[in-house]
Amino acid sequence: MITFDPEKLKVPEVHRLLLGGVGPRPIALVSSVSADGIRNLSPFSFFNVFGANPPYVAFSPARRGKDASLKDTYINIAETKECVVNSVNFSMVEQISFASTEFSPEIDEFQESGLTPVESVMVRPPRVLESPFQMECRVEQILNLGDGKASGNLIICRVLLIHTNEELFEHGIISPYKIDLVARMSGEYYCRANGDSVFEIPKPAGKTGIGYKALPLDWKNSELLTANELGKLCHLESLPTIEELNSFYENLSPRMKSRSIEELNSLVISEKFEEAIPAIINSGDGSRRELLYKTAKRYLALNKIYEAAVILTIAHW
Repeated sequence: MITFDPEKLKVPEVHRLLLGGVGPRPIALVSSVSADGIRNLSPFSFFNVFGANPPYVAFSPARRGKDASLKDTYINIAETKECVVNSVNFSMVEQISFASTEFSPEIDEFQESGLTPVESVMVRPPRVLESPFQMECRVEQILNLGDGKASGNLIICRVLLIHTNEELFEHGIISPYKIDLVARMSGEYYCRANGDSVFEIPKPAGKTGIGYKALPLDWKNSELLTANELGKLCHLESLPTIEELNSFYENLSPRMKSRSIEELNSLVISEKFEEAIPAIINSGDGSRRELLYKTAKRYLALNKIYEAAVILTIAHW
């Protein structure tokens, strides 16, 4: 592993490192209005939500890297203490990229980017019609993090109103597949939060799991289990008991005809566990333990953690 001391690097080098190591970063498309009424629109990926009661978001319009001058968004917000923070999805990402262009202060970025302004309810800056999630905000604090080139300015905003589309909801939450958000990575890379990029991990609930320390050494030392799979096993409320294992054996199907390794692998992959497990346990093949581990891994992929623990325990009997 390589170690970097930011004090010994040039600012662009630190910037590139941070952008590469901290991400994906959500994008705040911030609309503001100058004291003279000129609209401004600019994206920022140093952004996130910070609390729900009351709701706060924060973003950072850093000083320009070439001369440490302040950006139009910062100047507008310092004067008016208002903005609208709009989320960015895939259907508008090219327009957002263009909106990041350095226009002169008198230019209306709504007109330049082709995005549609919508009148807000509680603040002067308009919302962005194309955005699937719009937050009208009052700026409550501005923290200057430095006065050099590329120094950050943290804009802390209280969310006054939230506007979103009703069709984005499924089962009471906004579906990541429907809102289709994008985020920034390093260089010119973006990330789309959809398809295979989105997955679920059940939250720990009920009793506290046994944790990594209590997992059997055979499991922790196995090269067949990944760190993520061991992490799932940490959620077990307890390890399988002798009584539970005996009960499991009693419920197995009778001895089955012998099968080849290829047939057993196929049964495991197709998740035909009731057929696969007795055949594997009753096999005398030297690959018995490996096949049982493969079965446990399939159970873990299905979030059937207890079943996986039973199979792993049997693998070492």
